[in-house]
Amino acid sequence: MPTMKAVQVAQANGPLELVDRELPEPGAGQVRVKVQACGICHSDSLTKEGLWPGLRYPRVPGHEIAGVIDKLGTGVQGWQAGQRVGVGWHGGHCGHCENCRHGDFVLCENGQVPGISYDGGYAEYMVAPQEALARMPDDLADVDAAPLLCAGITTFNALRNSGARAGDVAAILGIGGLGHLGVQFARKMGFVTVAIARGQDKAPLARELGAHHYVDSAAQDVGEALRALGGARVILATVTSGKAMSAAIGGLGRNGKLIMVGISQEPVEVPVAQFIMGRNTVQGWPSGTAADSQETLAFSALSGVKPMIEQFPLSRAAEAYERMMSGKARFRVVLTPGG
Repeated sequence: MPTMKAVQVAQANGPLELVDRELPEPGAGQVRVKVQACGICHSDSLTKEGLWPGLRYPRVPGHEIAGVIDKLGTGVQGWQAGQRVGVGWHGGHCGHCENCRHGDFVLCENGQVPGISYDGGYAEYMVAPQEALARMPDDLADVDAAPLLCAGITTFNALRNSGARAGDVAAILGIGGLGHLGVQFARKMGFVTVAIARGQDKAPLARELGAHHYVDSAAQDVGEALRALGGARVILATVTSGKAMSAAIGGLGRNGKLIMVGISQEPVEVPVAQFIMGRNTVQGWPSGTAADSQETLAFSALSGVKPMIEQFPLSRAAEAYERMMSGKARFRVVLTPGG
């Protein structure tokens, strides 16, 4: 039987190990994808550390997959071998739960995630259901596309559904793996873009990414700084600190909205009077469907939005994962086959 290289986790908290695996065959309604690049996301720790309920091992992580369709399963329509595709966090939906019946596929009660529900992109090949596929523009490199299928779609989709319009103030809280893309998207969407982070050393990067204004949260009151700009129509919170989110809320303007995409174990405190008198809101945003991924890729190619990446070969996946988990990566880590 033909084999492939893959990096798997054999058990919860086990090491990432490079192994030879049997080449998977696509079933009905599935395609086999030859992986060209796979981003490493902090959510991959759910697989590595066994934090996802019901997770079965061994499992190949990875849900930021850019590749080419290698083989079609029976019943697949609208796709063909050789087509460039992406597969992101939303790896399939049941179609019959209450959320799916209302067309809210990303909130499917039985939703699948590559690298969690089935083997993901830390491999030379992977199999995915056809509803998880996003078409990829020809002029977008695989290594740039991969992180856009998680960090990219999350920030792009949240901003474009925020209710903010061109000319409104959009503040991006945090300039990391999510935030450095959020700043770019906000600028390209025509928002007055404010980047918020700790320390003046990040100001040049914020400007390079397209921010019109930079707020140093270590030296300034974030709320006051945003109010001086007229108040934010949207604050996109990409940080993992509830305290930092709470500190920014005072900067919301009329009808302003805080959208949380960074996960924090700390609660966010809301000033009730401000929210009543300003018609302010707080919302969470969970990535998006394959169609949203496709539109994220298309917009990125059109506008020139690109992630800042560090590349590692598949054989160094364990090292690459640790690099990501250390917080030292600038800003997304991407695996490529070979090496």
